[in-house]
Amino acid sequence: MEWITIVFLLIFSLGLIVIEIIFIPGTTLFGIAGFAFGVIGIYIGFHNLGTTTGFIVLSIFLAVSAATIYYSFKSQAWQRFALNTAITSKVNDEHKVVIKVGDIGKAVSALRPSGKVQFDDKIVEVHTTGSFLEEGGFVSVIGVNHNKVFVAPV
Repeated sequence: MEWITIVFLLIFSLGLIVIEIIFIPGTTLFGIAGFAFGVIGIYIGFHNLGTTTGFIVLSIFLAVSAATIYYSFKSQAWQRFALNTAITSKVNDEHKVVIKVGDIGKAVSALRPSGKVQFDDKIVEVHTTGSFLEEGGFVSVIGVNHNKVFVAPV
């Protein structure tokens, strides 16, 4: 019965340590619990089965722990749990609005100093050079920097 308890505690301990290292690193809760179960299992081995058997249990546990952790990293066994895709798109790439310097639009919101302007059938977020403009006023594009459009009142 003691052997079953020791083996169960040590396997459970090793499982918790692997969970800590691989799945949820940084929480330390599973790592501490795994360490505690390992210490309890080894203590039972020393206390109930004697010193020689305790050292054998300790040696086997340390060897199996090291081998398990080494194998799990070396064999890429955990790759199926990892996210391997990369996001290559950029924000608002597919919604790029072609606005040129000199285009005229109508403010659909107050520009204080930024707001929304309608150019043809597109509504675009714009920025003024510091002046405020009420809704319904007409503006002209004076500059475009990437997706940032600068306007001035007409």
